[in-house]
Amino acid sequence: MKAFANLYAKLDATTSSNAKLGALHEYFLAAAPADAAWAVYFLSGGRPRQIVPTKLLREFTLSVSGVPPWLFEECYQAVGDLAETMTLLLPKSLHTSNEGLAEWIEHHLLPLRGLPSELLTRQLLPLLNQLDQQSQLVCIKLITGSFRVGVSRLLVTRALASVADIDAKRIAQRLVGYTDLSARPTAAHYLTLIAPVSEAGDERMAGQPYPFFLAHALQIPTNEFQLSIGQPDNWQVEWKWDGIRSQLVKRDGEIWVWSRGEELVTDRFPELKVLVDYLPDGSVIDGEIVVWKHKKNNVDIALNIANIELSNVNQVQTFALLQQRIGRKTLTAKILENIPVVMLAYDLLEWQGEDWRSKSQSTRREQLQKIVAQCNQPQLKISALLTGESWQDLDRQRAASRNLGVEGMMLKLKDAQYGVGRTKDVGVWWKWKIDPYTVDAVLIYAQTGHGRRASLYTDYTFAVWDASENEAEPKLVPFAKAYSGLTDAEMREVDAIIRKTIVEKFGPVRSVTPTMVFELGFEGIALSSRHKSGIAVRFPRMLRWRKDKPIAEADTLKTLQALLPQASRTNDIVVNIDGIS
Repeated sequence: MKAFANLYAKLDATTSSNAKLGALHEYFLAAAPADAAWAVYFLSGGRPRQIVPTKLLREFTLSVSGVPPWLFEECYQAVGDLAETMTLLLPKSLHTSNEGLAEWIEHHLLPLRGLPSELLTRQLLPLLNQLDQQSQLVCIKLITGSFRVGVSRLLVTRALASVADIDAKRIAQRLVGYTDLSARPTAAHYLTLIAPVSEAGDERMAGQPYPFFLAHALQIPTNEFQLSIGQPDNWQVEWKWDGIRSQLVKRDGEIWVWSRGEELVTDRFPELKVLVDYLPDGSVIDGEIVVWKHKKNNVDIALNIANIELSNVNQVQTFALLQQRIGRKTLTAKILENIPVVMLAYDLLEWQGEDWRSKSQSTRREQLQKIVAQCNQPQLKISALLTGESWQDLDRQRAASRNLGVEGMMLKLKDAQYGVGRTKDVGVWWKWKIDPYTVDAVLIYAQTGHGRRASLYTDYTFAVWDASENEAEPKLVPFAKAYSGLTDAEMREVDAIIRKTIVEKFGPVRSVTPTMVFELGFEGIALSSRHKSGIAVRFPRMLRWRKDKPIAEADTLKTLQALLPQASRTNDIVVNIDGIS
């Protein structure tokens, strides 16, 4: 544990990528395989379930330290991190444990999960007293399930590649699925990660997926496309679906579904399991899981998009509806009936057990169309291709994205291979997104951040005016929270204003006198019964501080309601295009 705690301290103390890479390399060279296995898991984003409830940890700290609850809360708000607060308040230990990270995780920490609170309280202090302060901090972070340090998965991959003297892309392939919630790293897993290529065996064991190929944002004017990326004929153009990016893996008579976050989600989407009887072994398909409904009562839908008339088309629902399903622990028959999903396939990564990623985009697409047609099951559909005589023609089609419930278009070079992560060395994918929704909103609540932002008010709640007829006077109604988009200098300026205008305290939250207007951007909007405004927005962030605008000129609830898809306002359903090329 001490060696891992020392690594954490080195990583946390620098912003230099080279320094972090050097610290990781040094640790993995010296660590026992079992310890390195767990270190890779945590540093790559593994998040096991919380071992001890937060409430119990707070009560334990109050009991041991003797500080009153109000002082604990003040300390927590000043520090911004529960593990760090506990470490500072608990009695200092003079001991240092020589047991490794794996020993601590498997024999000391994991056995705590599920114990009665009385037994937990008795065991925690003797356990933590075996560790020095730095090790205590890391140990408590692991207990809370909130271990984070400024290291990217890519940096871990590079460090392992340098230790093993193997191409980083091969390490990335072996790492896929390593941090799944059900995973339990072992020494054997780590040794497989760094094994020489000739000794590693099959790189695609069981249901393991491939690393996802990621797109770059295309943010130049349409009239510059021709000069920058060439003719539309060189590109495969599709809608950018607003669902869950996934890989469908069929091997050895079984089927697995993986999310882009490398979480095994097969049980979350039982509709897709039926494909096990229709897809051949050795197939891996990349695509998007979306909620899909057929039009009821034979109601015709007519859309005019680039002079194409559509009627009786099938429908892709908004991501908000998919979120309702994702958030449920139990999938009842009613949920499966009301929120059915399909996979919209757009790439083929493996066919008949052969890795097809080095083949061209057009070749992979041609074979994918044959596979989906032969499968002939409603749970698997092909993502439609779009055509246009010019980029301007495609841009006109892209303008219909909001009505179709998509985020814009994907441009995929026809001769591109399927890469690893966000790379351009084997070809490129571009995401040609539509501009975000925007409104001007008023800051009404603030909360301090975490970590290095713990001393600043950086997390804000925004409101718009509700001027409905049943209100005597317009009032501000909260609808979104945001914490990104401002520069450090702007945040310090906003923080100073907040401190001067605080009205009330609600735990860590402060209400303020409304004085500041910000332009917010967000990707999606939907009706919501869970929010006071009746509106939920997706990925809100601050675009700019509107110092030029008084709060009376901020937008209204009617402005937000007008942004809702027509389907949401009429109890109809957003439509999309099926099979048009």
